[in-house]
Amino acid sequence: MKYKLNTGRFDGTRGARPVAAGSLTAGTQAGRPAAGGTRATRPAAGGVAVDTTAAERRDWPAVGVVIPTRNRPELLRKAIDAVRAQDYPGPLRVIVVFDQAEPDPQLASADHRPVLVLANWRQVGLAGARNTGIAALDTELVAFCDDDDVWHPSKLRRQVDALVRTPDAEFATCAIEVEFEGVPHPRLAGTDAVTVEHLARSRMSMLHSSGFLARREALLESGVIGPVSEDAPGSQNEDWDLLLRAARRHPIVHVDEPLVRVLWGRSSFYAYEYSTKISSLRWMMARHPEISGCRPGAARVYGQLACWSAAAGDKRQAWRWTRETVRNNWREPRAAIALAALTGAVKVETVLTALHRRGHGI
Repeated sequence: MKYKLNTGRFDGTRGARPVAAGSLTAGTQAGRPAAGGTRATRPAAGGVAVDTTAAERRDWPAVGVVIPTRNRPELLRKAIDAVRAQDYPGPLRVIVVFDQAEPDPQLASADHRPVLVLANWRQVGLAGARNTGIAALDTELVAFCDDDDVWHPSKLRRQVDALVRTPDAEFATCAIEVEFEGVPHPRLAGTDAVTVEHLARSRMSMLHSSGFLARREALLESGVIGPVSEDAPGSQNEDWDLLLRAARRHPIVHVDEPLVRVLWGRSSFYAYEYSTKISSLRWMMARHPEISGCRPGAARVYGQLACWSAAAGDKRQAWRWTRETVRNNWREPRAAIALAALTGAVKVETVLTALHRRGHGI
């Protein structure tokens, strides 16, 4: 699972543009004028005041937030606090799903933003934990948040507003702020609608799972998108897979502002499990012909396979994937990284660390 380490606090002072709590663009909501009525200020968890009318609270759809976790109590509490401190005017509840760990009942809360604590009863791993949370909810919308990521206070409101303004859309994302060694790097997509073509050409790493928001029914077993794939090796690339399945239905609504802070680095459980990285990429290629049908996109994945094979010491496979990379796109820089690693000129880990310092990965 891609559990990471994040000790910072995202208060919106970097990256994201602050927006007045409880307001919508030009005083409208989902394309409709905001209903009138007596305005009341309600304190949200974390001390953020939510100023909204009773009618506005009724009009905003209920959102459930699924937070999978594993043995990170202090970081988990920060993630929960950031979710409950959202300036979102509508109903909001949190489900914490403990995977391969004993649930902590002390986290449960029954106030206006309740927290439910569950054990993962599906496939072990991140995907199964998320599906456990989705199935346990009854909200119209569902959002994901990793146990060590931090949301900007306006994250949910801005995403829900964007999603409901596009009635046919079923899925929304936002940009992120990557933090590595204490330095933040905003990662923007440069678009407000993400298509299959975007995702086939690039992994679109700024579309992090902690920024996912979807119509819950679409992610059920019987849903038009379906649940998170639990057969993804090591629960890796299951988020890319979900994005592609969602984009086939309708372009994904994207809020191109860094509304989630994510930390990259050695703290990922799978940072150096190269066999898992290789298996998950091959799983994606077999599952999504759109990737192999896009030469730059295929070259990108083949280049990653070459790099991870070289890092794992499998020179034969590294050469094989390097040839495939060049055949599809000779300009793909990952081919050069793999070749340098094969010749001993550089270690893949060294290149990865240098890229992380710039907010990028291989």
